[in-house]
Amino acid sequence: MLGQPIRTAVAIPSNITPTIRTTSPAPGRGNTVGTLDPNPYRMHNSLMDCVRKYPAKHVLYQQGDYADSVFYIQEGRVKLSVVSNLGREAVVALMGPNTFFGENCLADANNRRYTATTLQRCKITEISKHEMVEILARNPKYADLFMGYLLTRNGQLQEDLIDQLFNSSEKRLARLLLMLAYYSDSDQSGCVIKKISQETLAMMIGTTRSRVSLFMNKFRRLGMLEYDKEIRINREQLSTVLREN
Repeated sequence: MLGQPIRTAVAIPSNITPTIRTTSPAPGRGNTVGTLDPNPYRMHNSLMDCVRKYPAKHVLYQQGDYADSVFYIQEGRVKLSVVSNLGREAVVALMGPNTFFGENCLADANNRRYTATTLQRCKITEISKHEMVEILARNPKYADLFMGYLLTRNGQLQEDLIDQLFNSSEKRLARLLLMLAYYSDSDQSGCVIKKISQETLAMMIGTTRSRVSLFMNKFRRLGMLEYDKEIRINREQLSTVLREN
């Protein structure tokens, strides 16, 4: 099953809990795109020989690099970030297992729009643009599924914009924490998030680190979460933030 990325703003309707709106077993949000073999390239043995292991904080490519391949995550998480002309950095998405990134090269994009950096140890398959085009041409069913995946991603961008325009940074942080916990591979209960910096959280919801620190301390004081080496949330309590007017 193709997973979805955890976007910069998590679109959980404010009147429901995140357990109602889910995607797939991988990090992300939106609707389930469809089902595939857990490893969609199992039928392409030659590609499976291209799986590589990467350490945490490894830069896979940088913004502006030549774009000639698509990446597929088997294990781990990857951060996509962008830097403005003024040097301001923003986290565009966190990509988890069973997700693609770098697919813009299929639309004749000559350069990478984002910088891709591993957040933990990863197993990643890199597929050249030529190979990916051949795979899609030879497998119509898989091409349809991949197209559905991309359309869902496009819909998520629209949801992100709406969320950014109409919801407070406190609500956006609560949504993000709920979804990060739900799709974390560190705990089956969906209540634990592997350590992530407040700076990264701030870049993902479009606010300052000091504001994130303020909200995190507030959430902890209200019994909504605890954090040290990892963040452990109380989903029921934290979900009340989404229902506030």
